[in-house]
Amino acid sequence: MKLTRHLVFRSAACAALALSLLSVSSRPQAAPPVPAPAPAPAADANKCKAYGGAKCCSPDVTLHLKKEDIFSACGQSEATYLGEVGSKDTCKYVFKVAGESEESTYVQVYAPAAKEVLEKPTDPFMSFKKVGKVWMTDKAKSPKAAAQVSSSTGLYLAGRGYFVSVAASTKVCSKAQAAALAKSMK
Repeated sequence: MKLTRHLVFRSAACAALALSLLSVSSRPQAAPPVPAPAPAPAADANKCKAYGGAKCCSPDVTLHLKKEDIFSACGQSEATYLGEVGSKDTCKYVFKVAGESEESTYVQVYAPAAKEVLEKPTDPFMSFKKVGKVWMTDKAKSPKAAAQVSSSTGLYLAGRGYFVSVAASTKVCSKAQAAALAKSMK
């Protein structure tokens, strides 16, 4: 019992001594440093402009074709760009074209992961021609497909474990502009 009292007394004395040393400083202390103000956030170049309350596009899709590439190749700008509509493997960039419905003025990118990737697109209703490393729709093989070929240009790029398919409305991007756009696909 004596040992316990001795330890308790010593512990209490040590605690009192430590408290007195901490509360009475032998030298004045400087005020704590003022934290530097946080830098103003830079304008985010990748900031999403969702269209019609839709989700933003996945970066996994947009890395294959960026909106800035569409602006450059197709003669579009932020002024005509309405926004994007994203889903799992698809990104649809919507543009405003005078006198046209917004449902038909887009460039859509589809980039899914795939175990087996075809080197060349196959479609029984249209033919394709190679433009650099990308396949581009060329001619319709049926009257029904002729309307589709005249209203949009299809682009196809095979990758390792994925492919990229682009449908560019001819109201947004002419056939010649779509051929230039093909160079930007990754």
